Amino acid sequence: MPETLYQTPLHTFIEYVKILVAALIIAVLLRSFIIQPFIIPSESMINTLQVGDRLFVNKFSYGIHLPFVVKEIFSTGEPELGDIVVFPFPQNKSEDYIKRVVGIPGDKLEMRDKKLFRNGLPLEEPYAIHTGRDIDPYRDNFLPKTVPPGKVFVLGDNRDNSRDSRYWGFVDKDEIHGRAFIIYWSSINLTDIKWDRIGRLLR
Repeated sequence: MPETLYQTPLHTFIEYVKILVAALIIAVLLRSFIIQPFIIPSESMINTLQVGDRLFVNKFSYGIHLPFVVKEIFSTGEPELGDIVVFPFPQNKSEDYIKRVVGIPGDKLEMRDKKLFRNGLPLEEPYAIHTGRDIDPYRDNFLPKTVPPGKVFVLGDNRDNSRDSRYWGFVDKDEIHGRAFIIYWSSINLTDIKWDRIGRLLR
């Protein structure tokens, strides 16, 4: 007579608990050290990212973070111009934001009538859009500022509809969760799946 894998209901229960605990540990490790899912909640990164896009964020891009710890414990790289990054909102660390890096340490940035200048030269930004023609003296113009060491300057691609470094300043490099690299799903509801966006690499 063949042996029974689980001799009693208690043995069966214990084995299922072990499986669930192992799955939970793996999920926590993946999210903490390898990839993090992120959902686009607003229009601040249109046209690159749209409401309902689901992204994977590479958590190895810039540093290693412990679970529930904001600051990195080990650096693995530096943000580059054009990277799309996820980070805790500087004014509310419990909320994550996603923006594009437009300035790295040492860069001198200035905005004149919606046009961004980096180190005195206009920055080519094919991803940036402007949905309004009016000039907001605070949003669309700022005096030259230099990005400090260990910081980055970030903007939303939808420049006229984004709360970003123009309003609350620089982002600490060692607080960045990682770089968004692929859209794995895109829908607002089950009847509006954007199939053409799924699998799109981000840059």
